[in-house]
Amino acid sequence: MTDIRDRVEEDRGILKKIQNYIPGFRGYRRKEDLRDADRMLRSQLAQRLSVTRRGLEECRGLLMQSYGSKELETLGGLINQFKKVEGLVAHAETGYSGLVADIQIKEEELDKLYEFDAAMLDHITAISASVDSLKNSLMAADETTSHKDLMNIRARITDFEDQFDRRMRAIEGTEV
Repeated sequence: MTDIRDRVEEDRGILKKIQNYIPGFRGYRRKEDLRDADRMLRSQLAQRLSVTRRGLEECRGLLMQSYGSKELETLGGLINQFKKVEGLVAHAETGYSGLVADIQIKEEELDKLYEFDAAMLDHITAISASVDSLKNSLMAADETTSHKDLMNIRARITDFEDQFDRRMRAIEGTEV
């Protein structure tokens, strides 16, 4: 995946380029660009979570067709958890800190925030692979494997949510 920070910098319009030459405004411009890049990255994360959730919804249909409702409640709970995490990712804090904020977020912290969010793509890739495995086990009507796959997905999305919840606290240095 290309680094969105570079793309944002390359695509600056003339006004943004001029702002880089105004004393005291260059740092502000750079921080705003980093926030924009992180917002775009989080939008991609939310989109990938949505695609993966739709895979789970397909699994729910397979489950209903094949062998009943034993795992249906678990799967429904996972789908709801995915929806919650999608919302958290899509609307997460951007690291904004005004002039009189209690905690100032510097450019280095914004870069860390972006790197943190970029690393979350690996989590989504692993979750998506687990959903694919669940689809296969459901199509094969393998109840034991499908149960294991469900538990694996639950553990992965919970881990993703926990990691994502810690992102701002880690950047701000308030993580206990």
